Amino acid sequence: MAPRYTDCEGFHRRDFLKVGTAGLFGLTLPDLLRLEAKAKADGGRTRKAEAVILVWLAGGPATIDMWDLKPEAPEGIRGEFKPIDTAAPGVRICEHLPLMAKQMDKATIVRSLAHTIPSHGIASVWMTTGNKPTPALQYPSLGSLVMKMMQVEKGIPPYVAFNEIRNGSAGLAGYLGTAYNPFTVEGAGAAGKGKGETAAKLRVRGITLPTGFTLEELENRDKLLRGFDRSFEELDKSSELADGLDAFHQQALDILRSDKTKTAFDLDKEPAELRERYGQSPFGQGALAARRLVQAGVRFVTLSSGVGWDTHSNNFPTLKDKNLPTLDRTLSTLIQDLEEQGMLDKTIVYCAGEFGRTPKINSRGAIPGRDHWARSMAVVLAGGGFKRGYAHGTTDAQGMQPATEPCSPDDVASTIFHNLGIDPHQELQTSTGRPVQLFREGKVIEKLIG
Repeated sequence: MAPRYTDCEGFHRRDFLKVGTAGLFGLTLPDLLRLEAKAKADGGRTRKAEAVILVWLAGGPATIDMWDLKPEAPEGIRGEFKPIDTAAPGVRICEHLPLMAKQMDKATIVRSLAHTIPSHGIASVWMTTGNKPTPALQYPSLGSLVMKMMQVEKGIPPYVAFNEIRNGSAGLAGYLGTAYNPFTVEGAGAAGKGKGETAAKLRVRGITLPTGFTLEELENRDKLLRGFDRSFEELDKSSELADGLDAFHQQALDILRSDKTKTAFDLDKEPAELRERYGQSPFGQGALAARRLVQAGVRFVTLSSGVGWDTHSNNFPTLKDKNLPTLDRTLSTLIQDLEEQGMLDKTIVYCAGEFGRTPKINSRGAIPGRDHWARSMAVVLAGGGFKRGYAHGTTDAQGMQPATEPCSPDDVASTIFHNLGIDPHQELQTSTGRPVQLFREGKVIEKLIG
């Protein structure tokens, strides 16, 4: 497993409510099939995309130094980096993202995104669910909603996550229940020296055979355990958590019986040159695996960059020497590779963090940084029906807040689901019959759609 990063707030997984016995809410599969048939009869919604790869920059990236530079702002705001031209006319980004500059004709930058929560955990939940957090309800992540709303071929995990977001505080199924949590990848997947063999094999928690077990042995053991479980069913009939675990368990067995997922994780099948282009890091090889998973039929993949973007101090050296070169290499290669594979038009790449960082540079320590700032931030979208070579919205002269085309996490999520052919205002129902819209405040941003 990758190291457990903390940030300035010092939060770990234990600091947040875990998904407990929230039941399986919403539509059953027969309901979905009936709605899908009705939608087709009515003309249906146009589905531009079939899958999403979320590239998550944990800690709050300084997007003012990446995607929305302010070279004309005062010295205490504009920072140390210069903007450069890109393959998209009129769109300029940071000089330390030269490879992404060459791919910007395939991507959109949303520069007018803002919300109101500059706290890591809660902001992560908002950005990964498309709903402002509330104590009354735990909203499901975008990946869990996709897992619920879009079908996959049997034997394919619908939602895969490379490491947890915020140590499990975000990226989970919320009110949908445990059956819609992601299948989590373990192992770095970086290539070894010399022959390019996988040094740390990628494994998926719950769908990788234990060492020394054959599938037949595991199934026999599973039958035995289930025999014991049935003896105790009467003790816990009210627990819907168990039902969710059973559904997850059955799906895991179906995946084990199929070799499609195993094949997708076999990165040695890819040319050595391509593996090198992605970068021989867990992040780089994870991005390549994400492309292979989507190619195999996975609907949603979350990939964390694995480095800290919480740059209260040492902002500019950290970005220049570490974070930006790694992101530049991997994100640009992912977009280019998807295009070369003929997959970009059907795959959404969404690069985001929980918030941005203050336009005003602080004076912490010997090397200054930027603090939390949710009132202006930028994200990048590519493929899956999004406009190419476009920068949406602007911030004011000092990057403090949106100046034109303001939008929220809810709006971005709604637009992603629109491109997936899912009505962002569709309602799911709780087990008690309470209707819940997918994104209660979200509006589709028409100008983002190509």
